[in-house]
Parts: sequence; structure tokens; C-alpha cells
Amino acid sequence: MGALPEGNPWPESNRLATLREPDSFHAYVHIPFCEVRCGYCDFNTYTASELGEVSRSDFDSALISEIEFAANVLSESEIVPRQLSSVFFGGGTPSLMAGEQIHRILNQLSSKFGLAKDAEITLEANPESTSLELLEQLVSAGVNRISFGAQSFDPEVLSVLDRTHRPELLSPLVSYAKDLGLRTSIDLIYGAPGESIESWTATLDAAIALGTEHISAYSLIVEEGTKLATKIRRGLLADVDEDLNAQKHSLADQMFEAAGLRWYEVSNWGNPSVHNQAYWSSKNWWGFGPGAHSHINGNRFWNRKHPAAYQQALKTGSPAIGHEQIDELTHLTESIMLQLRTSEGLDRSVLSRAEVSASVVAKYLAEGKLTMEHNRIYVTKKGRLLVDGIALDLVSSIKA
Repeated sequence: MGALPEGNPWPESNRLATLREPDSFHAYVHIPFCEVRCGYCDFNTYTASELGEVSRSDFDSALISEIEFAANVLSESEIVPRQLSSVFFGGGTPSLMAGEQIHRILNQLSSKFGLAKDAEITLEANPESTSLELLEQLVSAGVNRISFGAQSFDPEVLSVLDRTHRPELLSPLVSYAKDLGLRTSIDLIYGAPGESIESWTATLDAAIALGTEHISAYSLIVEEGTKLATKIRRGLLADVDEDLNAQKHSLADQMFEAAGLRWYEVSNWGNPSVHNQAYWSSKNWWGFGPGAHSHINGNRFWNRKHPAAYQQALKTGSPAIGHEQIDELTHLTESIMLQLRTSEGLDRSVLSRAEVSASVVAKYLAEGKLTMEHNRIYVTKKGRLLVDGIALDLVSSIKA
């Protein structure tokens, strides 16, 4: 797991400055538990042997305490947040938590902040730890969207990724979730060593056949320190083939669009996730749980990573280990890096306010990798696979 960024200490006053006006409000809830750690995973997750005295059975109490702390901080800072437009339970494996724990957490969020009438409430689920009974409990708790971590429908690929679930579990779970009225999403990963175009095509066919309203497909990133990285370095597995990955992304885009799932971000297709869009647009969100990051009115802060350290810190105050205030140029450059990846594009004024070189913008327009309509800049299909490099080039051209 990567180190947290350096930052300033949490303010002793427990007050946050208002550097930008409040916007829509969202909550991320990090559930750090996993039965096993997948070989490619660099997320802030822990198996039972790594938790020490931390108990999964009462971990919701710590999260509820942080929600109360957050409400007090916002009150003391004279920041009046809007009702929550979205809540996202991520991890880790949130489906390892009992339905009643999720219910208690949502009740606390509703009590302290309020939930908008049409709030999107998502929970990530692993097929192996999700039952029909749990789905019923989640609906009763208030969850209205479920995101299943499928990753692949090829058992050999799942084995390379150290995924423990069986692909055949997905269809009955998705079907029952839809019967319960849940909105459904599937997460896929492409680019595992040894994954062929034929294998990826079969995974895409299987994912589309489930009839979910949203699919995310991410290119595998080999993170240093992971089991997968070690195997590749030792020559036990082939390295990721980026050219082949480009073909796989193009194939996914073609097949998803044919199935009626339109792209809205480089790695996402279908009915847009309100929560994802909040991140990409730098809205206000509070991240609850170990290692979770938050952004409130231009303040960014992040929590201690280990659940034991997180719980201990909550006993005396903030669990945050770092804090920074985002200046206007940082805000603009992050907007370029994130919003250019989306189908909504970027307001041209962001480029001019950041003083991005007009000649660099003109180059990408001339090459057909960017286009401009009604004072908004969009990445074209030709430029989509190169969008991160294009955005970095634009940011690098900003005058010092």
C-alpha cells in the first residue's frame, strides 16, 4: 500500500476555512476489511491477521463516531452542508459488513446531514460475500445501488489476479438485485498477464448479458509492492502489454455502445454515477474510515491508514493525519486532469484562467484529439486513450 502524502497537521481549532463556496455534499465510507488480499491490490485493506485488536463486528461504531465528529467540525467552521446527494461504501469489501451495520451508518449520516430525496447510495460487493439475504438487508437499510466486483469472467484471469469468487455467482445476484429495485453496476479489469483478446471479448459478452445499467472497465495498473508486481519482476508472469490494452479498451467501448451503454468517463459506461461525477468535479465530500480522503470547501485531508490507529485517534479528536488547503492554480490543474476524461468536457475558461499555452491546445485541436463546442473542450474518440498524457501536456504548459 502506498504511503499517504505529506501535509500539514489537522487544525487544532477543528475549524476549516472556506476557500471556495460550498457545493453539493457527498460521503464516502471506507470499509477496510478483506478475506484475502488480491495480488494486484494496493488499496488500504486488511485481512484478519493484520487487524490486531480491531473487530469487524463493531467497526461501524468507529465510523459513526467520525460522522458525529464531522458534523461538529462543519458546525464549528460555520459550514452548512447541503443534504447528501450520494453515499458510497467502498473498500475493501463492504459486503463483509452486516446489513444492520450499514443501516446504523446510514441512519447516522441521515441524522447528522440529511439525505436528499433522490440520493444515490452505493455499496461495493464481492460475489463470494454477497447473499440474497444480504441484498434484502441492504435494501432495507437504504442502499439503492450495488456495484459488483466481477473483474473477469475467465477463471484463469481471476486466478492470475488472485480473485477468489466464481463467475457463475454473478448472474443470480444481479438478477435478484434488480428484482429488489437496486440499480446495478459491474467492475471489470483488463490487461492481466496472459489475458487474450478472445478472453476479454468473452468477459465483455458475459458482463453485457447481465443487463446492468453501468459498467466500469479499468486497465490493470501494476503497483509496486504488490504480489503481482513481484511475480512480474521475477519473470513468473509476463508484463502488461499496453498496446494490447489499448485494443481491449477500444473493443469495450465498441461493445458497450452497441449494447446501449454510452461512455461518460474514460473507464465508465452507462447511467452515470452521481458519486463518481462528484469526485471529478471537485464537489464537497467527507471520506469516513481509515485512509479515507476528504475535500471540503478547498480543504483536503486524509485519515490514518491502519484501522487500529484510526480508531485510537478518534478517541481524542480527528483521525486525520494530514491537511492541505488547495490554491486556485491547483484547483484548476486538477480540473483539467479530471474533467477532460469525461464526456462533459472542460469549460474553456479553466484553460485561460490557468494560463495554459494556447499553442498546445491548438496542436491537439488540429490533430483531432480534442474538439471545442460552445466554449467547452472535449476529448475525441481518437484522443481518449491518450487523455491523461494530453491533460499532463496542457498542465505542463502553464506559465510558471
